[in-house]
Amino acid sequence: MTAVWSLAGLVLLTINLRAAITGIAPVLGELREAFGLSGAAVGVLTTLPVLCLGVFASVAPLAARRLGTDVAIAGSLVLITAGIVLRVVESPLSLFVGTILAGAGIAMGNVLMPAVIKRVFPTRVGSLTGLAMMLMAASGAVAAALAVPLDEAGGWRLALAIWAVPSAFALLVWGPLALRGRSSRAAAETPARGADHSLLRSPIAWFVAAFMGLASLMFYVLMSWLPEIMRDAGYAPATAGMMMSTMMIVGIPLGFAVPVFAARLRDQRPVVVAVAAVMVAGLVGMMAVPSAGWLWVVVLGLGTGSAFPLAYTLLSLRSPNPSIAAGLSGMAQTGGYLLAGTGPFAVGVLHGATGGWNVPLVLLLALVVPEAVFGLLAARPGLIRLRDAAPAPRALPAPQPVR
Repeated sequence: MTAVWSLAGLVLLTINLRAAITGIAPVLGELREAFGLSGAAVGVLTTLPVLCLGVFASVAPLAARRLGTDVAIAGSLVLITAGIVLRVVESPLSLFVGTILAGAGIAMGNVLMPAVIKRVFPTRVGSLTGLAMMLMAASGAVAAALAVPLDEAGGWRLALAIWAVPSAFALLVWGPLALRGRSSRAAAETPARGADHSLLRSPIAWFVAAFMGLASLMFYVLMSWLPEIMRDAGYAPATAGMMMSTMMIVGIPLGFAVPVFAARLRDQRPVVVAVAAVMVAGLVGMMAVPSAGWLWVVVLGLGTGSAFPLAYTLLSLRSPNPSIAAGLSGMAQTGGYLLAGTGPFAVGVLHGATGGWNVPLVLLLALVVPEAVFGLLAARPGLIRLRDAAPAPRALPAPQPVR
C-alpha cells in the first residue's frame, strides 16, 4: 500500500515541476501591462525560474538529510503552492518573490525525485524515470497551451492561479508520507559524514553533471530562440511558434522511451552517440538548408528530447543508493541549470553582435563535442564509489605473546 501511495505521490509531484514555469511566458504581455514592467524587468522575470532551478538545487540534498526526503518534498510543494498564489497579488514585488518561491520548490522536487525512485522502486528506475520525464514534459506543454485561453476566459490571475490546485492536491498526498518519513527515517537516506565532499571528488559525478548541464543548455537555447531563428529564415510568426511547440511535443514520448531503453542497457554510450549525431544533423541542416525547417525542428526535437531524459536516468543508474542519488542530482542540477541559464543570454548577445544566426548555431554545433565526450564518460558502466574525506585509521598490530 505504501508503494502505491508513493507512486501516486510521485506522479502528482512530476506534473507540478514545469507548469508554474511554462505557464507564465504566454501571458507576459498582460503581466507587463498589469504591473508596468520594463523590458529589463520582463527579461529578469523569464530568467529567474531557470536560475532558481540551479541555485536551489543545492539545498535539496541538505534538506533531505536533515528532515528526510518525504518531508523535503512536501516542503517543496508548499513553496510551489505559495509561490503560485503570491504571484496573483497585484504587486511587482509579489510577482517576483512568488516566482522565486515556485522556482525554489520546483528545484527541490527535481533533485529529490530520482532519490524517491531509487529508494521505493529500485527495480523500476527506467520505467518510472521515463514516466516522470513524460509527465513533466506533457504538463509543461499543457500549461503553455492553456495559458492564453485561460487568460481570455478569466484574466491573467486565473491563468497563473489555476496551477496552485494540482500542487495543493499533491501536498495532500505527500503530507502522510512526510509524517511517516519523519517518524521513521530510513538509515540509508542519511549520507555518511564527508559524503558530499567525496561526491565532489568523484569523476563520474562531474561527468554526469557536465553532460546534464550541456544538454540543458541546448534545450533552453533552442526553446528561447528557435522562433526567432525560424522567423529570420522566412517563416511567419505563427508558424515559427508552432515549430517551437512541435519540438517540445516530439520530446514527450521520448521522455518515457529513452529512460526505459537506457536502463535496460549495461552500457549507455550508444545512446549518447545517437543523440550527438542527431543534434549535429539538425544544427547543420538549419544552417545549410533552412527551407526544410520543419524537418530540422523534428530532428532537433529528437535530440533535445532524448538528451535530458538520458542525463536524468544516469543520476539513478550511476548511484549505488538513494542518498547518493539525491546528492548527485543536487550537484548535477545546480551546475546544469546555472550553465543553462547563461546559454540563452550568451546566444542573444552573439546574435546581436554578428547580426545573424550562423555564428550562434556554429557555437551550438561546437558544444555538441564536449556534450558527447562528457556523455560517453558518464554513460560507461559503473557506480559512484565514495571515499571518506578522512582516511580510515589503520588497525594496530596484534600484541605478541610474552615468552
